[in-house]
Amino acid sequence: MYFSYFNYWICIILLMIGLYTVMSRSNLVKKLIGLSLFQISVFLFYISMGKITGGTAPIVVEALEGAPEPVYSNPLPHVLILTAIVVGVATTALGLSLVVRIKETFGTIDEDEILELEIEEDK
Repeated sequence: MYFSYFNYWICIILLMIGLYTVMSRSNLVKKLIGLSLFQISVFLFYISMGKITGGTAPIVVEALEGAPEPVYSNPLPHVLILTAIVVGVATTALGLSLVVRIKETFGTIDEDEILELEIEEDK
């Protein structure tokens, strides 16, 4: 009974770890890792929702006489996740390039130190 919700528990755990990492860490690379974990949990959730037990690919074939109608899986969640993975990789790449640029400009990737440097520059 409890194992039937295993994917959902993993989704919740990954979501909470990612959210905690994004909110609690001041290192920008760690924040990006937390954001990636958050994205992965959403991907897993959508894929888990799209799974149908006994479902087949949505390819229409002629049914044999007397055979039960086939159950088709909906391909839309999987297509959406494929697109979301591409967007997630692009977002992570852009974030890492911004972290490199911030490191070149400020000499650090720690958010607290960057804010202190900004306050000192304003004085």
